Amino acid sequence: MKRMAALAPPVLMILLLLAGWEIACRLLAVPSYFLPPPSAVAQALVERAPVLAASALVTFWMAIQALIVAVVIGGGLAVLVSLNAAAERAVRPLAIALQVTPIVAIAPLVLIWAGLDNADLAVVALAAAVAFFPIFSGVLTGLKSADPDLERLFDLYGAHPLRRLLRLRLPTALPHALEGLRVAAGFAIIGAVVAEFVSGSGASQGLAWRLLEAGNRLRTAELLAALACLTVMGLGLNLVIAALTRLVLRRRRQG
Repeated sequence: MKRMAALAPPVLMILLLLAGWEIACRLLAVPSYFLPPPSAVAQALVERAPVLAASALVTFWMAIQALIVAVVIGGGLAVLVSLNAAAERAVRPLAIALQVTPIVAIAPLVLIWAGLDNADLAVVALAAAVAFFPIFSGVLTGLKSADPDLERLFDLYGAHPLRRLLRLRLPTALPHALEGLRVAAGFAIIGAVVAEFVSGSGASQGLAWRLLEAGNRLRTAELLAALACLTVMGLGLNLVIAALTRLVLRRRRQG
């Protein structure tokens, strides 16, 4: 009952916005190529459902692959540099540089490295680069947030660094790592779509290709339908990771 009450305000707001959008388009006779009403978008979503679903699956799969790569590389690197202060000082600026470098700037280089016939590989690599920093930063911050008193206790008993990592720092880092994963999941989807745009060839038939195709043909309703698919995909992945986070943290507290 509480969950339903919490969902009511956002659902009501969305319905009001859609109703206002529909009424405004009809009263002002807005051209459909400029801004179609929600009913036209829903119709395009139904009519193009098989094509949009197939493209969404392509983009989603590449985003998941990118997220896995980011978790393995970003999380693994964070664990390694956390063991040595000098290594952290050396690696952190490089990680920040990767984060602030626009994906469109490095896309041609990555596409050349991957090969023009491997556009999907380039998309995964670029999306992983976007998702890398939240994972790296979240895990590293969590590893460094262990209770100082417990750190001194491990020092007192002369604990091996690996034992300290497994017994103290990794459990402490778990909430930060999961939050980093939640942020990185959204970045992975955004990165996958942007990478599809800039990879250019259309060899990757994801949602970005459908957006370009619809925009070039002034099929605005279909374009908005593809955007709706992208939004639902991002929200769905976010909800799954949020549920996983709650489950893991609940079991950790019970354990």
